[in-house]
Amino acid sequence: MMKEFKAFAMRGNVVDLAIGIIIGAAFGKIVASFVADIIMPPIGILVGGVDFSDLAFTLLAASEGADAVVIRYGLFVQTIINFLIVAFAVFMLVKALNNMKKKEVETEKKPVEKSNQERLLEEIRDALKAGNEPTQRSDQP
Repeated sequence: MMKEFKAFAMRGNVVDLAIGIIIGAAFGKIVASFVADIIMPPIGILVGGVDFSDLAFTLLAASEGADAVVIRYGLFVQTIINFLIVAFAVFMLVKALNNMKKKEVETEKKPVEKSNQERLLEEIRDALKAGNEPTQRSDQP
């Protein structure tokens, strides 16, 4: 059973997935910092000096032994901006990969044009197969 598990864990797909998750988590932290530290402060200034992380509705005030019940819509807006940045980055990555793949397919589909020499050699070969002697073409000296 351990051998089977080791074979499963060491497959390329599982290792690639683990690497993707680790890089994704790191990328998520970078985006969160980018949004919180770079994007949101100027937006806060534009809307009148508001700090989005402080925007909230208090549904029930704090009392003895109980915290306040709050809807923090400012953090939600910040999370939406995080998502949009990540989604845009993934979109651009997929678009770039699709363009590269499209160019590969186009170069593979493009037929190779034969030179005059190759065409002449093919004509000679075909004439020899047919039992005829090759004739001189008018476009060749």
